[in-house]
Amino acid sequence: MVISADIGAGHDAAAAELGRRLAVRGLRVDRVNLLSLLPPPFPIVVRQVYRGMLRWLPSGYELLFGLFGRSPALMDAIRGVLRPAGRRLVARLPADTRAVVTTFPFANQVVGPLRELGYSGTVLTYVTDFVLHPAWLAAGVDEYCVIHDAVRDQARAMGVRRTRVVDALVSPRFPASGGVGRAEARRRFGLPEEERLALIVAGSWGVGEVERTAADVLASGCVRPVVVCGRNEALRRRLRGYPGYVFGWVGDMPTLMSAVDVLVENAGGLTCQESLAVGLPTITYRPIPGHGIANARVLAGCGLTRYVETPAELSRTLRDVVAAGRTAPRAATGRDMAAMVLDAIAAQTPSREQ
Repeated sequence: MVISADIGAGHDAAAAELGRRLAVRGLRVDRVNLLSLLPPPFPIVVRQVYRGMLRWLPSGYELLFGLFGRSPALMDAIRGVLRPAGRRLVARLPADTRAVVTTFPFANQVVGPLRELGYSGTVLTYVTDFVLHPAWLAAGVDEYCVIHDAVRDQARAMGVRRTRVVDALVSPRFPASGGVGRAEARRRFGLPEEERLALIVAGSWGVGEVERTAADVLASGCVRPVVVCGRNEALRRRLRGYPGYVFGWVGDMPTLMSAVDVLVENAGGLTCQESLAVGLPTITYRPIPGHGIANARVLAGCGLTRYVETPAELSRTLRDVVAAGRTAPRAATGRDMAAMVLDAIAAQTPSREQ
């Protein structure tokens, strides 16, 4: 069973990719949305409050992000609220479930106590960010699977010993996107053949200072913005007529990444991991509060991306990365997450000699 949450798209996308890989290997995979385990109206309230804070009260989200990290009492309260969800999850677990994997931090507060409720299989966590926020941590998780050595170091500093570095759960379409040439990719999206293009993304919800970012990119004079608004139709309408190229939800991001020269992002999440997979130079600018800023610092500190904070610095960096061109795709550094799950299941299976 793989447990995620439909808050944004990154956690669900990781869960879907893991499910696909496990299914190819012959496992039956049940996917569960954590919010579906909560009684009404909590699922709607959680989504709307989270989205609303990111859009209209980012300082409030920054405050909550910090509080959840510093207050054990607050995390205990969250666990108490989620305990009924754990009982509902146990009721939905097929009897032959051998592993439960989470891709969303608060899901750990549900699956961590599962053994107290009768579950005897393995519990694994795939950490989707470059920052290990304390919300990921829960007693009962057997191993934390992280996507960089820097995250493993964070875990060890927090007293977590059972960690393993795995490769990011990025669709294989991204490393293979080099099969679409730049000219063909631009033709598919109606983009000009010769201009230098900067892809601006802000997650599936299109949150953050997207309009200001697009204006700053345009003002650099060295690239033309290509803005992806995700499912934020209001943002797309506001940018209608903008002197660049504006899209809503894009279902073929591998091809679009093949068409552009640089990525400008604000969260350090899934799209950033995808850009690293294909060797697209990546700049973090005006990151969203909380995990966006935290991810930006870690990514830049590891030399994976560039984190810039002023329009002048953005302009200089855009010129540098466009002149340098694409880099080699990020090499695999860890294990395949699906192989980790299979190993955990195999360890539970008695040998024939036994």
